[in-house]
Amino acid sequence: MAPAAAGKNRILVIEDDSELGEVLRLNLEAEGYRVDTATDGAEGLARFRTDSWALVILDWMLPTMSGLEILRAIRQRDGRTPVLMLTARGDESDKVLGLEQGCDDYLTKPFSLRELVARVKVLRRRIERAEELARVSAGERILDLGVLKIDTGKRKVTVHNRPVQLTVKEYDLLLTLAARPGRIFSRQQLLDLVWNQDSELYEHTVNSHINRLRNKIEENPNRPGLILTVWGIGYRFTDDI
Repeated sequence: MAPAAAGKNRILVIEDDSELGEVLRLNLEAEGYRVDTATDGAEGLARFRTDSWALVILDWMLPTMSGLEILRAIRQRDGRTPVLMLTARGDESDKVLGLEQGCDDYLTKPFSLRELVARVKVLRRRIERAEELARVSAGERILDLGVLKIDTGKRKVTVHNRPVQLTVKEYDLLLTLAARPGRIFSRQQLLDLVWNQDSELYEHTVNSHINRLRNKIEENPNRPGLILTVWGIGYRFTDDI
């Protein structure tokens, strides 16, 4: 079952420690998510199968069914919903096994709630980007943005019908912005989506790539009309097309 719009902000926590489950619920709801919990493996799998979810947080050791069994059952019918596994098993072989079976990320207990929330956010942003790019690919292969056109099949960009040479990251950054005209992306979000970096130390990387992009695609880079700065937040692609 792929995540539907109704499940966009819903997280399922399958954790037999009811106190930990409640702490996770409170912290995730404070971030704007809707959270359901299950303390039993079979119950958690049944809950997963009856609804749509943005993400599943899954403990490895559970009554009735192990987290690994649940993960296998999830991946038999759903390859897209991200799964974050929680476990006291710190062996590298266990981590590899979980990743091979289809989990998207892995946290070893004890862990900080701040780190868990950060990883949830990164997983959701990556899924959102994949969905956005899939929508572009499912539609016209040529993304027509007035003077700017992006051939998503050939990864080619033209401005006024003239080809523009972009690096891999410049292209990925441009497509991330252009696929959602008008949507504001913070520098941190762009780092997560394009570079998979989650650190404020690298925000200047976004700025420098934006400047290079503007020099290549804007008629007047000093007064950009395509990639617009949202002061104090980040950037957006113009929706005035």
